[in-house]
Amino acid sequence: MDSIKSHAVCLPFPAQGHINPMMQLAKLLHSRGFHITFVNSEFNHRRLIRFRGEEAVKGLPDFRFEAIPDGLPSTPSAPAIFNFTRKNCLAPFLELLSKLNSSPQLPPVTCIVCDGIMNCGIKAAQLIGVPYVQLWTSSTVSFLGILHFKELAQRGIVPFKDEGFVSDGTLEMPIDWIPGMPNMRLKDLPSFIRTTDPDDMMWNHAMEASQECLKSSSIIFNTFYEFEKEVLQVIASKSPNIYTIGPLTSLSRNLLEIQHNSLNLSLWKEETSCIEWLNTMKPRSVVYVNYGSLVVMSNHHLEELAWGLANSKYPFLWVVRPDIVIGESSVLPREFMEAIKGRGFITSWCPQQKVLSHPAIGLLLRMEFSIRSCIRRCAFNLFAFLW
Repeated sequence: MDSIKSHAVCLPFPAQGHINPMMQLAKLLHSRGFHITFVNSEFNHRRLIRFRGEEAVKGLPDFRFEAIPDGLPSTPSAPAIFNFTRKNCLAPFLELLSKLNSSPQLPPVTCIVCDGIMNCGIKAAQLIGVPYVQLWTSSTVSFLGILHFKELAQRGIVPFKDEGFVSDGTLEMPIDWIPGMPNMRLKDLPSFIRTTDPDDMMWNHAMEASQECLKSSSIIFNTFYEFEKEVLQVIASKSPNIYTIGPLTSLSRNLLEIQHNSLNLSLWKEETSCIEWLNTMKPRSVVYVNYGSLVVMSNHHLEELAWGLANSKYPFLWVVRPDIVIGESSVLPREFMEAIKGRGFITSWCPQQKVLSHPAIGLLLRMEFSIRSCIRRCAFNLFAFLW
């Protein structure tokens, strides 16, 4: 055992868009001499093994993977994942920390790095008496917006009285009282506000998590100062120990990847044939469409997007997850497939870093509740449409 090494336990929120930046940060810490334990939910751990084999979670002697029970169903929804992190994560995480600290082969846990919405990581760190740092994987604008959810509720703005808010113009309401966020409308705030239920789990969890972040010894943001200067100044007045070290994608790309190549936590089987297709396309000519790991939609919505891409006449690479349609398999019309022959490539998942850095990609299209994709766009020098 190398007792000199500091031991950081990294606890991401168990969704792909949160796992990726936590992995990038973990690699950076590892490159600076930290022993790393990276903690996945049991569901994601099994999924990695199913799609990528045992090698996916083998790790390195000083970069290890562990899993904690989650009780998730075979096809967990976003609310189910939030329920696990809010109610069922603490006990198994504490048990894991005890196991790590009891092992003579490992350095003792010296800090916990947890996702900004993983409150169980904070509680565990407090209980075992080690420092903790939180990584906020979205933009600082989203963080500051969520910090003001409580005031939105106190003003009687949200939760909404009925579903009419979707179409009656309510979402156009100016929100001009949040410092550092001028010219905002209600619809510009993180989408957790779009509920009529005061007990909505995702709304309440996001609100509680942002407040807990302010109590952390420090908060790491996946952004850079010049990009969100005004917002960062407001957050610094509430929590002075903040660090902007983004885009993490760019920083981790600059590491020597010889030993880090095996540390890939893609939760879907990556289809690499899209890279061969991109190799045949002109520079900066292709639209890359990826709605992320949690967004779901109706089949009607999927078809509307499909025909929009077809009618654009631009070449495109489109990631259509098997579970993207609510409650059913995604089926695209035969006429659409005929219309896009030769200029459209559809895949269930892809090696995103390779795609984003490919010279053929010129535009990124995503559905986001924050401007996380703007950070990604800056990292890869791309134009972006955020829907």
